[in-house]
Amino acid sequence: MNPQDTRALIVGITGASGAPYARRLLHVLAAEDVPLHVVASAAARQVYSLEIGRPLEEDLPDQAVLHDERDLAAPVASGSFPARGMVIVPCTMGTLAAVAHGISGNLLHRAADVCLKERRRLVVVPRETPLHRIHLENMLAVTDAGGIVLPAMPGFYHRPHTVDELVDFVVARVLDQFGIAQNLIPPWTGDFSS
Repeated sequence: MNPQDTRALIVGITGASGAPYARRLLHVLAAEDVPLHVVASAAARQVYSLEIGRPLEEDLPDQAVLHDERDLAAPVASGSFPARGMVIVPCTMGTLAAVAHGISGNLLHRAADVCLKERRRLVVVPRETPLHRIHLENMLAVTDAGGIVLPAMPGFYHRPHTVDELVDFVVARVLDQFGIAQNLIPPWTGDFSS
């Protein structure tokens, strides 16, 4: 992988429940030959193993570069790293708070902060319920800073029959945000007859 490829996407994974979203996104992006830089928190690795049934390190696509969350010298910590942006999926409320307030306590937070300061696309996919006022205010702060809050809220107009189809709905919305063509979920056409 060319580290200077501006098609590169940074994928942050945190310890919120929702590892299937991260897994599906990584594998779809890999199939589209999108260069991947992954930053996963320690909690993310635990949750991933629990929800997917295997360690993240064993499940990553071959071309993905995995960065340690403590490595603040990693390329993705700098605005000079030419990525198209970053998605944090799933995003814990703690990570959302750090991003909303510019607190770069680890590489995941720093990479998100870099995307905001460089005016690159930052998509956060919170997976928490219910939400209290601080969560909502942090979502607003991220939005005001230029980020996109894309909650893991699948739709049903495509008449899903499996959990995988619900996961695909959210992953498709993430891909749409980065202008990456997807055929996971058909667009809504307004046709009620089918």
